[in-house]
Parts: sequence; C-alpha cells; structure tokens
Amino acid sequence: MHCGVANGPQISPDAKSRVLAGVLGVVVGCFGIHNFYLGYTAKAVTQLVLSLIGYLLCCVYIGIFLVLGIWIWGLVEGIMILTGKIDKDAQGNYLKD
Repeated sequence: MHCGVANGPQISPDAKSRVLAGVLGVVVGCFGIHNFYLGYTAKAVTQLVLSLIGYLLCCVYIGIFLVLGIWIWGLVEGIMILTGKIDKDAQGNYLKD
C-alpha cells in the first residue's frame, strides 16, 4: 500500500442506489423505470414504447411475446444491477450500496 493511492472506486455522496435501481428493474423493468432512474433515457424510452405497443397488440397475441420479451429484458437488467455487473449510471458515476 502506498499513501494516497485509492483502494477502490470513488463513490460520490450523491450517487444513486444500486439496490433501488435493481429492485425497480426486477419489479417494473418492462417500463424502463430503472433506466430512467440511472439516466439511460434512450434505452428507457425504447422499453416503455415497446411495452405499450405490446400491450396494445395483446389482442392479436403477438403483443404477448413482445411484452414477455421486454419483461425478461428488464428482469435481466435488474438482476445484473443487483449483482454488480452494471455498476455505473449514465454519467459514469458508481452506484452506492
């Protein structure tokens, strides 16, 4: 160890919560709420629009597969956030525990 050398990632006091982002991804990930929270606006809008289109198309059955796919996408991202595979927000700031 050398004096003045950082031991790990520097987390700012206003960092976003990893747990909150992960839970949002698992619970309402199909709407992209966790991506809005982390600042990934383009990805969040894509998830939201595809989910809404899927719900509108559920009457012709193809929407069910679209909604299921977007739900799995959000679930996987939520799990990746909770396990630390996604550890930064859109500005490059590390997430706090």
